[in-house]
Amino acid sequence: MPDEQAGACDTEAGDPAGTEAGAAGQDAADDTAIAGAEESPATTAPHGADPSGEEEDKAAAESDPNDDTEDDNDGERAGSAITDHGSEPAPEKPGRPSRPGAAHEQKTVVAEPVQRPGGVAAAEPSPQPEAGQPPPPTPLDLLAQLTNTPPPPETPARTIVRRLKIWTPIALALAAVLMAVQAVRPLPDATLELAGSTSSYTFDGRFDIPWPEKGQGAVQAQGMGGLGTFGERKPVPIASVAKVMTAYVLLKEHPLKKDEAGPEIEVDDKAVQDGMSEDESRVEGLTVGTKFSQQDMLKMLMIPSGNNIARLLARWDTGSDTETAFVRKMNDAAKALGMKDTTYTDPSGLDAETVSTAVDQLRLAEAVMTFDAFRPIVALPNATIEGLPQPIINNNDSLLLAGLSITGIKTGSNTAAGGALMWAAYKTVGDETPLLLGTLLDQRVDGPDLNGANSLALVKDNSKKVIEAVRSALTSSVAVDKGQVVGHLDDGLGGRTPLVAAEDLKVLGVPGHKLDLRLDDAGKSLPRTAKAGTEVGVLTAGSGPDVLKVPVALQADLVEPSLGSKLTRLG
Repeated sequence: MPDEQAGACDTEAGDPAGTEAGAAGQDAADDTAIAGAEESPATTAPHGADPSGEEEDKAAAESDPNDDTEDDNDGERAGSAITDHGSEPAPEKPGRPSRPGAAHEQKTVVAEPVQRPGGVAAAEPSPQPEAGQPPPPTPLDLLAQLTNTPPPPETPARTIVRRLKIWTPIALALAAVLMAVQAVRPLPDATLELAGSTSSYTFDGRFDIPWPEKGQGAVQAQGMGGLGTFGERKPVPIASVAKVMTAYVLLKEHPLKKDEAGPEIEVDDKAVQDGMSEDESRVEGLTVGTKFSQQDMLKMLMIPSGNNIARLLARWDTGSDTETAFVRKMNDAAKALGMKDTTYTDPSGLDAETVSTAVDQLRLAEAVMTFDAFRPIVALPNATIEGLPQPIINNNDSLLLAGLSITGIKTGSNTAAGGALMWAAYKTVGDETPLLLGTLLDQRVDGPDLNGANSLALVKDNSKKVIEAVRSALTSSVAVDKGQVVGHLDDGLGGRTPLVAAEDLKVLGVPGHKLDLRLDDAGKSLPRTAKAGTEVGVLTAGSGPDVLKVPVALQADLVEPSLGSKLTRLG
């Protein structure tokens, strides 16, 4: 009661407008309390949140400073109203400006729970930030700040470190794959390499072959290579030396063993008619239908140099009435032997268009002397053949009987060719008896020379001088000593095992002659591992079918390539 009377006195003594404001504040408080009980806890809006309202309050405060007292009284009355009604503080009276700076001093109001009639408590409002300040960060915002921290400034050192972190694992993985591939790759084939110091051997001294002043010639020791040549290498007519190719083609297509007679060949009318010609070498006394063995036919071809027999054999070989097809075979054989400057136009050599060189004919001599059926025939100075009226005489008989171990091969002579000779001889030196081969072409006498008869004598005489000189100069020498390092076995991965000669390599030649040496595996596979002393190849001197050779062996153990060499190989 005293409070009520005091409130009444205040009302009567005060401004009537204050009484009306108090009543309005009580009504608003009642409404707010009822709404708070029905809804969730509410947050009181900070006074002066509206910028426009704040400016108005500021202006009002400046115009009427005495309003502060009234505001205080109004606040007390509003507080009394809230206490009396048990609800939240009433909002500021409408139309009343606040003190200057009140908007910035406003604090967050945390209401205590109040007991409502019936025991229902009002929930506390959530804390609110001050006006003009950002709300506190949420947990998710804090987590984002922790995980998305801006990187430090970029520097060359940081760039290098980052790239190393990225590329190092990749590089290591690639290196591991490469190492695995390298380790299982097939190993390269091993090879034999000749040492530079043993690539050739030259005989001491000097030897000059006594060549004639004109023509062209060539000499070789079989298995040793060429000993010398002279003259211009140009194709010239070779006369009956062409019959050597005729015999070569026949023995290639109709091989004979030594002393084998072979098939019988019948004499035709054309061979009989050609045998009556007086201007060429021929075999006379033939009759149509007579049969001779292939061996006897070869004797009639090579010993007396029968042109009619050469044509007969050409027709028999091809089954033709002409020699054209056989001549094609002759030229094909010459090409196969590497006789680049040779052309055959007939099987006898009578045609002046049949031409060759001394070097080309030396190739043919080496090839034809490999036939066992051929060598004995051309070594005969004469022969008796059943069915012929008289023995046949070799045009080369003076040389065959000269005591120089001359064993052929073929003479040739006519007006176009002059004198020509392909010869063969032997000379024993130590344990070796090499075959010497030579050719001499385009030998001519001064003055008239019907059918080249005088030129034939000249070529035989000049050839004899060459043969005597070569046989006398031929000597033996040790090109490589036993145990001498001659090369290496290269495993293809950098491993090199020395190779040594297992025996002395003895060679034949003439003073000043140079022999090429070569190292090969003799057709055998090279080992990957082997003990010292294992023979792995041969060392060869010279060229041709009868070369001199010795085995070569490992000087040290041959070991498997190391893992490091396998991994680092590039090829």
